[in-house]
Amino acid sequence: MKKMLAVSAMLFAASAMAQPPMDKYNKSCAVCHNAGVAGAPKTGDAAAWAPKMEKGMEALVASVKTGLNAMPPKGMCFDCSDEDYAALITYMSSPAE
Repeated sequence: MKKMLAVSAMLFAASAMAQPPMDKYNKSCAVCHNAGVAGAPKTGDAAAWAPKMEKGMEALVASVKTGLNAMPPKGMCFDCSDEDYAALITYMSSPAE
């Protein structure tokens, strides 16, 4: 329970600080994360993202950059910075409004 609260607090704080680059989300992330293609956690499904978020943002960004399972390296966002990836992960892992 404490982990879930810590993850929720982290997500809330991060979402208040970083605005995702929606143009990059729409051209790269949305293709798989809107529908959950190939097991990708859906955008806004905080429960599906929670175990991934427990790994820490640095590990998640590293996974995006190298590719993971069906996700190709850089998640097809070749002009994303580490900060862009972090903002996009935070956006996708935040509960849908």
